[in-house]
Amino acid sequence: MHIRLPGDSVFINCPFDPDYEPLLRVLLFSVIRCGLHPRIARERLESAEPRISKLVELIQETRWGIHDLSRIKAKKKGEFYRMNMPFELGVDIGAKLFSKDHTDKKVLIIAEEPFHHKIGLSDLSNSDIRYHKSEAETLAHEVRNWFRESGLKSVPPGSVVWADFNAFMSDFEIKREAEGYKDADIRNMPVPEFIDFIHLWVDENCA
Repeated sequence: MHIRLPGDSVFINCPFDPDYEPLLRVLLFSVIRCGLHPRIARERLESAEPRISKLVELIQETRWGIHDLSRIKAKKKGEFYRMNMPFELGVDIGAKLFSKDHTDKKVLIIAEEPFHHKIGLSDLSNSDIRYHKSEAETLAHEVRNWFRESGLKSVPPGSVVWADFNAFMSDFEIKREAEGYKDADIRNMPVPEFIDFIHLWVDENCA
């Protein structure tokens, strides 16, 4: 397991559903390929632990925060829009504004399409928000560019991050199949296990 200091850690706040899974994988890879370590609620499952306690701990232990508001708009009639992502964003911004230990926290807000947040969360109308249009390659570039704009000087170009992600996924699937993993094992792989495989591949191939 890779242990990282708070300054190297990134809180990931995003949807947890099958449609978002391909974006989550590229998001996790992009963070690691840029030399940082993702922290996410799915990194551990403890049924007796209140979820809010885990979220507060993750936010306290990270300098960076990436918040994807892609599910702020309901997709069909009768469906509720998701409140978890805006709520966690608010906690993270609150930590930056009200805690003297987090004044240097960096926050990236991303969404699927422009303008949705201005209707559903108008307090963000004057905030800089990036958009990925549900395109994995666009997400990889946006995350990389944000790290560079936020002061990281050693990040690779976005095209390299994207090419490496595709190389990793190809290698990942071949090796997991050889190790006896079935499609369902890969599809339902716990996030910490997937993160460990990313770290291992990056350490071996991107030194």
